[in-house]
Amino acid sequence: MSAIREIKDRMTGIQSTMKITKAMYMISSTKMNKAKQSLANTEPYFYSLQKVMLTILQSMPDNFHHPYLDEREYINQDNQRRAVICVTGDKGLAGAYNHNVLKMTEQMLKGFKNYKLYMVGEVGRQYFMRRHIPIEENFLYTAQNPTLPKARSMASKMLDLFENKKIDELYIVYTRMESSTQFAPDIEQLLPFYRLNRDVEVDGEQKMSYELEPSPKVLLDTVIPDYLAGYLYSCLVESYAAEHFARMQAMDSANKNGEDLLAQLSLQYNRQRQAQITQEITEVAAGAKARKQQLEKKRRRATCK
Repeated sequence: MSAIREIKDRMTGIQSTMKITKAMYMISSTKMNKAKQSLANTEPYFYSLQKVMLTILQSMPDNFHHPYLDEREYINQDNQRRAVICVTGDKGLAGAYNHNVLKMTEQMLKGFKNYKLYMVGEVGRQYFMRRHIPIEENFLYTAQNPTLPKARSMASKMLDLFENKKIDELYIVYTRMESSTQFAPDIEQLLPFYRLNRDVEVDGEQKMSYELEPSPKVLLDTVIPDYLAGYLYSCLVESYAAEHFARMQAMDSANKNGEDLLAQLSLQYNRQRQAQITQEITEVAAGAKARKQQLEKKRRRATCK
């Protein structure tokens, strides 16, 4: 009886857990679709802005200098100060989503002698704190709610640090959505700009020379902050969408495992219940037989008298 009760309690517990995992699956699905829609709404503007910036960079004279395009080749590679933005989630239960980004970031930092680590996401913050890796700043409440104002604030801070020569290069480690069903961790260098975009073609179109008005510096001062903010925003939203897709996969896998376990427990329950019923029938039959034998003995005694 105790074995049957134990199996039934386990089945009840699994069914309760599956209600939670199914709810989390639906919530993550809704949030992922919302994130994709937000990114789709802003992509045309930032894509056009990227084309404008590349056109400006390609039209600049070779001797043009700008703080945001300073490659700082005069600084030894070992002495360059690198800033790394690591984007993780605030919560777990997302499969290998956080693990892959953290491992890539940790491996990257091992190759830098002088770096500053900037964190997005509570999971990453706790991970590096446990390993005593210093964190320069945490961008709080950004992982679960990526917005353009937050991306602009991050971009402004990074550009100020670069312009004041407190950092020489800027990288971001995030999770990129390769397709609607696949994602992978990725590293992108964001600063300096000139090194990244010197030979980039704009949609495969032939390069054209433009006269820049009022001046290249004024144009870059206007375009680069918006471009960097847009790029950071797309990285944050892609990571957010990838996190919820990974959580959907994890919850779907948990639901399937729960169903398999329920099927096994149901089979065990039925076997135990059948054994119990068989035992009860056997006991009733044995009792009836004993009673019949007892009645026959009484009858024989009465006949003998």
